Amino acid sequence: MLTHIHINNLAIVDEVDVELEPGMTTLTGETGAGKSILVDALGLVLGDRADSAVIRHGCERAEIAAGFDISANRSVSRWLQERDMDVDGECQLRRVISRTGRSRGYINGQAATMNLLRELGEQLVDIHGQHEHQSLLRTPVQRQLLDAFGGHHKALEQVATLSADWREARARLDTLVTNDTERDARLDLLRYQLQELDALGMTSADITSVDEEYARQANAGQLLSACQTGLQRLDADDGESANSLVSHTLDELRELSTLDSGLQETVALLTEATINIQESITTLRHYTDGLDLDPERLHWLEQRIGLLHDLARKHHCKPVELPDVEQRLREELDSIEHADEHRADLEARVSELGTAWNEAAAELTRRRKKAARTFSKEITTAMQTLGMAGGIFEAKVDKRKDSACSANGQDDIVFQVSANKGQPPQALAQVASGGELSRISLSIQVISAGSETIPTLIFDEVDSGIGGGVAEIVGHKLRALANGRQVLCVTHLPQVAALAHQQCQVIKSTTGKTTSTRVLTLDKQERIDEIARMLGGVEITRQTRDHAEEMIKMATEAEKPAKRKPRKTSA
Repeated sequence: MLTHIHINNLAIVDEVDVELEPGMTTLTGETGAGKSILVDALGLVLGDRADSAVIRHGCERAEIAAGFDISANRSVSRWLQERDMDVDGECQLRRVISRTGRSRGYINGQAATMNLLRELGEQLVDIHGQHEHQSLLRTPVQRQLLDAFGGHHKALEQVATLSADWREARARLDTLVTNDTERDARLDLLRYQLQELDALGMTSADITSVDEEYARQANAGQLLSACQTGLQRLDADDGESANSLVSHTLDELRELSTLDSGLQETVALLTEATINIQESITTLRHYTDGLDLDPERLHWLEQRIGLLHDLARKHHCKPVELPDVEQRLREELDSIEHADEHRADLEARVSELGTAWNEAAAELTRRRKKAARTFSKEITTAMQTLGMAGGIFEAKVDKRKDSACSANGQDDIVFQVSANKGQPPQALAQVASGGELSRISLSIQVISAGSETIPTLIFDEVDSGIGGGVAEIVGHKLRALANGRQVLCVTHLPQVAALAHQQCQVIKSTTGKTTSTRVLTLDKQERIDEIARMLGGVEITRQTRDHAEEMIKMATEAEKPAKRKPRKTSA
């Protein structure tokens, strides 16, 4: 679960530290105070895109840090261990965004990419935004919601894998069944190219050797001249060579070292130098004797090098890569020449994969229809408790006309609703008003969240447009979710706030020309005052405070028969 969040220089936030508890926590405050900034900050530390515009005016960087208790979350612990990022039941995330546009992420103090932050974040937090009802109208989203509710991850993965394998085999088969004219033309070209490369008859090692020999032959005159000059300097008979000078000096110092032992180290070094010079002379003389100025050999090498470079240009490669090119062309030639055999194998493979996909897709369809019945029933019940009496929700699963080994299976999934009793269900986009869609979306989010194992759920003003008794029902549903996991809810409804186990107030203040936001964790009396403000508006009366106190008391009393037990998340 999320234990704390620290925000520094983000938007209108100067510096904020919030300690969070298990259960249900609400974030309340005046409109525009910055309640949703905390949700945005959490999204950033979990890998959301960001630019320098999010940095507080006048500051060079923004920083967000979040701490999670993962002592009971085996899947996250295992994920961290596999990447050598585990730290004894804790997970510390940090994100730094600079004015230059650079962004850096950290997991338990180690640098991490945004992809890693997002991958980890998906296992820690699920954020439900206030505008998610808009995406609810899209059929892919509807399919994903039903599959998530039904826990179809493994079945979907199997269907997707078979789909990818089938498409690959199908593409290879289609390549083989090109018309005969193209096939024959390709065969002629391949045979001609291989004939040229066969005539070359060189391995990569041979090509490297030819390059080296050509470099020697082409520069033999320069090499010979340099070697002869070097030998003259090292071993001339005039007494001025390096060998003579060092040997003479060594003889003199060796005699003097008997008088002063301090010269012995110099004598030793000169002795070694003399040996090295003599060995250098021998090696250089041997190399010089081996230099062969052969014009005919040089001409042959030039022709060979020219042929290598011509072939390399034809095949758009380096000369040393020509043997690899030859091998690839030979494999292609073999494949085309034995196309009939390959075709039969591929046809069998395509048929086999198609059959396996059909079986897997049919099983996925069976699972989807079963899940759809339960999903529809639960959403219908939730809708009716949210002020849509007589409303009916139906997740309809139909077979697509053209599913052709799709990665998503063979089904069209459409959410249908009847907002009024007696009317047949129709597609969600056709019948639901804005307010109804918001309630349906909230129902789906609550039901879907209840089937997830993610330890922390965040609801950002998903109760917008709801009030009265319906608001209280929403609060009870969110509090019920908190029996199994941590729930954070940004809300403007006192009915929801009163049902929280913990309440934080977001306050915006202006000092001079500076505006900043701070977050207070409220005690019992402060909660009463805040909920009274939410109830009473500008003037808060004694009756309003009494009403707020009663709302908090009723929430506590309602929970007494069944004590809340934190659920351990695992994988």
